[in-house]
Amino acid sequence: MLDLPAGYRAIAPDQRGYGDADPVKKIDAKRGLGDLADDAVALLDHLGIERAHIVGHSLGGAVVWQLLINYPARFLTATLITPSSPYGFSGTKDMVGTPCFTDFAGSGSGLMNSESVERLANGDRSLDSPFSPRSISHTLVFKPPFIPKRDEELLSATLATHLGDQDYPGDSIQSGNWPYVSPGQWGPLNALSPKYAPDMRRLYAANPKTDILWIHGSHDLIISNNSAFDPATVGAQGLLPGWPGMEIYPPQPMLDQTRTVLEKYTEVGGAYREVVLQDAGHFPYLEQPRAFNEIFHRHIREHLGASHRI
Repeated sequence: MLDLPAGYRAIAPDQRGYGDADPVKKIDAKRGLGDLADDAVALLDHLGIERAHIVGHSLGGAVVWQLLINYPARFLTATLITPSSPYGFSGTKDMVGTPCFTDFAGSGSGLMNSESVERLANGDRSLDSPFSPRSISHTLVFKPPFIPKRDEELLSATLATHLGDQDYPGDSIQSGNWPYVSPGQWGPLNALSPKYAPDMRRLYAANPKTDILWIHGSHDLIISNNSAFDPATVGAQGLLPGWPGMEIYPPQPMLDQTRTVLEKYTEVGGAYREVVLQDAGHFPYLEQPRAFNEIFHRHIREHLGASHRI
């Protein structure tokens, strides 16, 4: 945001469940990312902005999928930065998002590491454990040895996550299917479950169709065809007992799913561009800012439209 070209205004709200957002407002996961999409458009309405460039990173990228379905006329361009698959996070096994089990076991909040949540709740700023927020950031989020200049500010933002059964990590339901938990009804992790993912036929039918830029890092361990946070990846390594094997529960092909959806999007009149930033993890705009800005700035300048807001 700090490096936007002249004439552009950046608006970056704290989404429901994070930072200074109203703690009373919860994410109803049964609506998928619908609450967060509605919040974003309500903000545009409040600010009197008819159309804008929309940018979403990770969870925010999943919100952009929903926005392009529900509010396609509101956006000049869309930029997806390492977004969750359009079929949600974890628990699906092919290019069309077929669930590994009908109850979507292995997705949602149930597999969140309890020590990680406890350290988050305690405001842990240490590197004492691989499950501390800072350790996760330095080893799994960013590509080592990269450490951002604003590391303390980013950590503070992480520690401002709203916690609880209706926030992060959210509630869960026991399952008879491996890994024995299925998604609950509240919070961002459950909202990301493929159980609540939007029907991509609605994206293909959207009118008008927004041009999409998809950027992801070459070394992203979170959004990957073998995500470090996918129970199938962990199970295949022998670290999560009972894994039923590749035929029943393979790692979710997150990147391939996204690419397949975007290729279908072009077949029905949309347009997209995929860019892989080398030597970058889950935060390519911090890890490779010069390369990212060159690509991103060109994208929004090519679609000036009636508004220069982002």
